[in-house]
Amino acid sequence: PVVPRARGCAGSPEVVPTCERYAVRRLPFGRLADGDVAFFERLLPGRVVTGEEEVKPFNVDWLKSVRGCSQLVLKPQTTAEVSQILRYCHERNLAVSPQGGNTGLVGGSVPVFDEIILSTALMNQIISFDKVSGILVCQAGCVLERLSEYLEEQGFIMPLDLGAKGSCHIGGNVATNAGGLRLLRYGSLRGTVLGLEVVLADGSALDCLTSLRKDNTGYDLKQLFIGSEGTLGVITAVSILCPQKPKAVNVAFLGCQSFAKVLETFTTCRAMLGEILSAYEFMDEKCMELVETHLKLSSPVAGSPFYVLIETSGSNSTHDEEKLNSFLERAMASGLVTDGTVATDDKKIKASHLRERITEALTHDGYVYKYDISLPVGKLYDLVTDMRARLGQSAKNVVGYGHLGDGNLHLNITAESYSHSLLDAIEPFVYEWTARCSGSISAEHGLGFKKRQFIQYSKPREAVVLMQQFKAMLDPKGILNPYKTLPERS
Repeated sequence: PVVPRARGCAGSPEVVPTCERYAVRRLPFGRLADGDVAFFERLLPGRVVTGEEEVKPFNVDWLKSVRGCSQLVLKPQTTAEVSQILRYCHERNLAVSPQGGNTGLVGGSVPVFDEIILSTALMNQIISFDKVSGILVCQAGCVLERLSEYLEEQGFIMPLDLGAKGSCHIGGNVATNAGGLRLLRYGSLRGTVLGLEVVLADGSALDCLTSLRKDNTGYDLKQLFIGSEGTLGVITAVSILCPQKPKAVNVAFLGCQSFAKVLETFTTCRAMLGEILSAYEFMDEKCMELVETHLKLSSPVAGSPFYVLIETSGSNSTHDEEKLNSFLERAMASGLVTDGTVATDDKKIKASHLRERITEALTHDGYVYKYDISLPVGKLYDLVTDMRARLGQSAKNVVGYGHLGDGNLHLNITAESYSHSLLDAIEPFVYEWTARCSGSISAEHGLGFKKRQFIQYSKPREAVVLMQQFKAMLDPKGILNPYKTLPERS
């Protein structure tokens, strides 16, 4: 069931509870009129969506935990059309909610009230690809999996890989600075994105779509928009550096008897595998139980409190397999690992990617409270243990998994249904705990709507004020993705 978030539609109160917890006041934006719809229908013939049922899928997030009540979805195909849309909305003071694949997990991709939804779904063209440099230029609405398939045909891969790759858009990935499974090897989007084309709130287009690896002229403006969650501008095109496709990929799925062993295994793994290590993921036994129960998938290794998925990527299969086997022999002989299996061909590797299916399995377990945290690696699982002790029987399941290689924990708590008292027990405890460990309350999902009021747990007041000043400068009327990312200015 969808939890009510805010009802800013005509005839409803202007101040309402959000998730039965937060009161959100609709800001004084303009109201959509018949003349507005007529203008957009002339601008985008056949690409304007109205009608409650037709708009409904765009109003509800992927988790079905938050929703808005937009009455209009616009589907531009070009940057010029996005520019015209925003220029008009700026003049009319109409709020806009940019939306890509709508796979976000913090309520950042759907409206809060009646914002116009600007969907990039039809901006899905690959503009160019240079096989020498590995630089891809494409529109923001390209689906990540489609880009991956295109690049693999050219002998390259995308530098990021996500469980939502079949639906998410590259523009949304950049706007949220998505992390994913390949960050350990290829770094974050802040390093691999070379240039952006962005339309600002007043409709002016900023063309910083460079394809240069090095450009040291002035401020690096693209970094403002990477991770800004559509609050500073609408990303319309991306230039991104793509690595060559590895000739040899191996995946090992291992069982460990304690989280301390998971950490020791990582230290050994990093030392012995070095340059070919591309992913190091961990998950607890509860995660595997949920995948087996709800998705009917069997784990290749059973009976361990913790599991580790290691991926290597290199250019010489014999060399890589020798290194991996040497590591596995050391790990087994020293008691770090109690059981394991290795996959080397594509079909087996894809079948062993149980880690990607955990999020899906959780959605079948009831209402999910999701937390995406960065912590010092040694403390990563302590939060899961402490949360289990704190919640006891009030939660159905408390599970932990994530990208151990870069200190990213995904803490998930499930219950039969949404509970105000359970949320009270979780928040702000989870953020206070993270702050005490000098962690970040958002490792890769962003702040969106759900976390914006908690930013102070990770950023000093001075930094938040500076962010608000950037927002006021680039979007003085505040029409771009309002109620997201930053707290209201006091």
